[in-house]
Amino acid sequence: MSDATAHRARSAATLAAAQRMEHALGTNSDDMAAHFHDDFVWRGNYGCGVKLGLAAFRRDWQLPLRAAFTDRVYVTEKFLADGDWAACFGHIEATHSGPFMGIAATGKRVKIPYMDFWRVEDGRIRDNPVSVDFASVLAQLGRDVFAGEGWEAFDRGEKIPPAPPAKP
Repeated sequence: MSDATAHRARSAATLAAAQRMEHALGTNSDDMAAHFHDDFVWRGNYGCGVKLGLAAFRRDWQLPLRAAFTDRVYVTEKFLADGDWAACFGHIEATHSGPFMGIAATGKRVKIPYMDFWRVEDGRIRDNPVSVDFASVLAQLGRDVFAGEGWEAFDRGEKIPPAPPAKP
């Protein structure tokens, strides 16, 4: 088997492992050990935290997400894979049914944008850098964490973006 053929096969296996895991999350599976190593690392952006191991992931991410947001539908726009790494971006559509960041359940339907990266080892995820756009979710629930200073105001023409001083 050529190096290129082996790389494509490894990429396909990695992608399949990530897609099986996402399907399991979407069906509320409690068997995450089938998809993650016990000592994997889930590295979220600010507001999401870092989860060291499967038990911490379940206790501090998976179950709180389920408690705050029900009727979840995972909408992945694109999956990519390269060797031992896979990635995707998309969003979760969900109902805000429980406390989230100090906000009591509103019953609102929200979109939770995310980007996920996975390093797969022996068919299960070993490393999982993640970016979940909680600022967007909070805005949908009526809390602007940027207090009106978000750069979307530049996009809408409401504010003039600052620029560095001109060079002499």
